Amino acid sequence: MAIPAHLEDERHDGASYPVVGIADAEPIPSSGFDRLVLNHIQLQAVMREHRYASWRTALASVVGIYLITDTRDGRHYVGKADGEESIWQRWNAYATNGHGGNVELRHLDPSSCRFSPLRVFDPSTPTRDIDIAESHFKDALDSRRHGLHRN
Repeated sequence: MAIPAHLEDERHDGASYPVVGIADAEPIPSSGFDRLVLNHIQLQAVMREHRYASWRTALASVVGIYLITDTRDGRHYVGKADGEESIWQRWNAYATNGHGGNVELRHLDPSSCRFSPLRVFDPSTPTRDIDIAESHFKDALDSRRHGLHRN
């Protein structure tokens, strides 16, 4: 088949075509709460990128206990999200400023932190039950004596 004369001299490498849209990145399936471990850069991506929208929905639907580990020295911080505050809300604060307002975490380099849920609860769970679980994990991980806690 012969190329029409009026097209022979035109560029056909894609540079002459207009951009009509940019496709969203493919959604990334969640690994589930039981296998979720994120470094700070991954946490920021989960909180901001469209491809993690289902992860944010899942994290916003639960309250519970989570672990932050300083990978430089292995110290732990056991945190909780309860009442009106979901795990997504707490983790979004860490993604934004690196410390979520916690005094003991302000001096850490966020890039050395890993985030993982320890136990999730339905938002209707009584705060007392969540407090008991938080205390258990602080004891089990000895994070009051050898971790990043003041309480």
